[in-house]
Amino acid sequence: MDAAVVAKDIKRTDLLQMYYYLRLTRTLEDRITALYRQGRIVGGVYTSNGMEAISVGYASALERDDIIAPFHRDMGAFLIRGITPGEVIAQYLGKRTGPTKGKDGNVHMGDLKRGVIGFVSHLADNLPVATGAALAFKLRGEARVVVTNTGDGGTSRGDFHEAMNFAAVRKLPVVFFCNNNQYAYSTPLPLQMAIRDVADRGKAYGMPSEIVDGNDVSAVYLAAQRAIRKARAGEGPTFIECKTMRMHGHSEHDSAKYVPRELLEEWKKKDPILKAEQMLTQLGYGDKATFREIEERVQKEVEAGVEFAEQSPLPEGPEALEGVFADEDEVKP
Repeated sequence: MDAAVVAKDIKRTDLLQMYYYLRLTRTLEDRITALYRQGRIVGGVYTSNGMEAISVGYASALERDDIIAPFHRDMGAFLIRGITPGEVIAQYLGKRTGPTKGKDGNVHMGDLKRGVIGFVSHLADNLPVATGAALAFKLRGEARVVVTNTGDGGTSRGDFHEAMNFAAVRKLPVVFFCNNNQYAYSTPLPLQMAIRDVADRGKAYGMPSEIVDGNDVSAVYLAAQRAIRKARAGEGPTFIECKTMRMHGHSEHDSAKYVPRELLEEWKKKDPILKAEQMLTQLGYGDKATFREIEERVQKEVEAGVEFAEQSPLPEGPEALEGVFADEDEVKP
């Protein structure tokens, strides 16, 4: 369906805000990639290039007291929940001002005060944690929702199925997203499952499942809204498959030579930023001047973030022992 038709009932301010975050996510991750190429980042860099609409879409549908359990392609959600570009870059540079205060790198970060459960490398491990948080909300009688995400490969792991089954049986307020970006590292979808649509895995647990265009931020936003509304009303979880394409390698050290070039060329035409610009133009909500102004704004914000991170101190040795164990007030989401 045409993106402008999908988005016609969304407020102009909300659509422009989502476009801003699409741009901020792309610009920030491009800058981090440049720092990596310069040898200034130790460890891996994992980007959401070509998939930004998913995290921006679902995070834009959340309320302030909701929480997320993201994965490594969810930079847009980190930003929307209030983690700044400067903090993100400080995290990558191992500085004290990053969310983990220099104890870990890349997107292995979180902040419960801002509703972000910390992410670890093993994909789908975050889903049972999200399910546990949703159980806590239900037991407390709180009208709060958890949104969590993984890749298509993550849905082949046992913890994915355990989380889905428990959430469905207990009708928990959690929404499961899947970034179906065609490849689990180097394994294409047809070699990891015998079904065409990952959404069928949700149906196996009696869970409502939906397939959306993962490159259309308005489509993701509206699907997230519907699922979050149901979860908040006590109607249980939803599984949403977002079909998209990973435009870079699994990480920046992966050249992705196993991906056919013609497939990447096909998906370039569906770029989420390009798609958002076409939608905003058709609705009369923006033009080239609008997009240029937003692009210049995010460039300045990202460069300010780089300066902040570079000027931030490295942690002192004894600080490695701080924050290892959380106080009770810090662990309650």
